[in-house]
This record gives sequence, C-alpha cells and structure tokens, in this order.
Amino acid sequence: MNQVSQPVLDIATRPEITTFFDEPTNTLSYVVKDPGSKACAVVDSVLNLDYPSGSISTTGADQIIAFVREQGLEVEWILETHVHADHLSAAPHIQQALGGKIAIGSHISVVQETFGAIFNAGPGFARDGSQFDVLLKDGDPIAIGGMQGCALHTPGHTPACMTYVLGDAAFVGDTLFMPDGGTARADFPGGDARTLYQSIQRILALPQELRIFVCHDYLPNGRELEYETTVAAELQDNIHVHRGISEDAFVDMRSARDVTLGMPNLILPSLQVNMRAGYFPPAAGTGQVFLQLPVNAFGGADIATFTARDEQ
Repeated sequence: MNQVSQPVLDIATRPEITTFFDEPTNTLSYVVKDPGSKACAVVDSVLNLDYPSGSISTTGADQIIAFVREQGLEVEWILETHVHADHLSAAPHIQQALGGKIAIGSHISVVQETFGAIFNAGPGFARDGSQFDVLLKDGDPIAIGGMQGCALHTPGHTPACMTYVLGDAAFVGDTLFMPDGGTARADFPGGDARTLYQSIQRILALPQELRIFVCHDYLPNGRELEYETTVAAELQDNIHVHRGISEDAFVDMRSARDVTLGMPNLILPSLQVNMRAGYFPPAAGTGQVFLQLPVNAFGGADIATFTARDEQ
C-alpha cells in the first residue's frame, strides 16, 4: 500500500453516539450526532433477511428511523464502511425515510468489477460506483453539522474498506474488532493480509485516546456485548495485532486462520445487494426479484458431474 499522510483531526469534539445491535448478524449500526446541532450520520445500517424464506424486513432500520425522528435529528450522511458480506444494507430505506447522502469509499469500483463478474451481473450493472451518492477518497472531509471528520482508506479486508473519523470517534468497519476479537479476515476476493496489517498500523498511529467503534462483536468466550474501545487499548491488547507484532507474523497468522473459516451465512445475498448501495437487482419480466447462488464461487467439488444436459 502506498504511503499516505495522517489526517488533521478534530478530536476535541465528542459526538453523541447511539448504538443499534443486530443479533442475527452480530452487526453494530450507529447514529452519530454532532454535539452542537441536530445533524447526524447513520453508519452501517442493516436490512433484515430471513434466508430460508427469502423474505426481507426493515425491523432494525425502522428502530433507527424512529430514534432519529424522536430526537428531531437531521440525517446528512448514510455511511457504509465497505461492501458487507454478512448483512444487507438498509441505506435506501433509511434515505427514503430520512434523507441524507449514501457514501462509500471510491474503490467500490474494484469490488463491483470483481463481484459483477462472479454474479454474472451483465452490462446493465454499473461498475463505477454510481449507485452511491458520494464516493469518498482517502483524506476527504466529512462535515456533520459543525463537526469535522474525514474518510481514511483502510483496505485489506476488502479493497474499498474505509475508516470514518468523526470528531474523537473512529468507525473502523470490519478492519478491527474489540481487542479480544482480533482483526478482520483477508481471504475474500480482493482481500490481502499484508495490506490489512498496513491499514491497521495507520489506524493505530492515530491519537491514543481516539475512540474506536467496531462493526461486529461476536461475544467471544460468552462475554457481554462490547463495541467501543480506543487506539491505546487495541495497541496494548488486540490478540492479533498488538504492539510488537510484525507484519510477517501477522500475515502468517491471518493466512493460517482464514483457511479455517467458513463463509458468512449471508455472503451471497449480501454482496449482490450491497455492491448496488443496498438496492436489489432489477426485477425479472414477471416482476419477481431474484438473487443468484453462483455454484462454487468460493470453492467446492467439481461441478461437471452434476451439470444437467441442455433441455430439449
């Protein structure tokens, strides 16, 4: 990864942060409010999907919408830290109800190229990120009311992963977990453990007191839900990447660990929707919307034996 400069931060400003936890996917969503106004951002929202039935619901997103309305807040941003592989984004639903600009990192085009091919999306699927309202580049400013923030490109888990530093809080997506949870996997298409290590070092070079908010908590060892830590705590205690862990040691650990991990339960529907900014693929001629299940997209037995002869 190319060397990049650290941003100018406004960590004297402490945003008001409200957390929403989606238990089926262990996902944290956040409403981040400017302390000096009613302006806010929504980070990493969740659309509920019952996979066996194929039915979706907006239960979790509606809780966020209700909270924003009850507090009289004004949504300026709907931020996605990356193209999630474990849950569907509710960004369009929230935008329709509350407004705001849907934003993601500008490297979304790399992800769209990769998964557009895997899902045989065809020429009608734009691979330039145009489904999103704003494509953020490394160092781009993000203002929420009077609070200043910025976007940091922190790839490795995916090519388009972003960390959003808003006041004294950093929203790191899947790049880092709580210290006892370690770090993101790096074996998805476009992921890279060495790049991930370098991105994490950039986060850990931020001010020690900066608060870190994670996108997932899997309650390791049966503990209660946790989602807020600090740069200092991650440096001291992160089980995968604490102070003193070399890049080579991290890459060896991450590579060995990743081959033991199964795919997330919702990876196939999530990627098809999230690479479109939370929108579903166009409906078929019947009006029915379909999501594809590409066989062996992530490995498996030889399919030739099981491939049906063309129907006559």
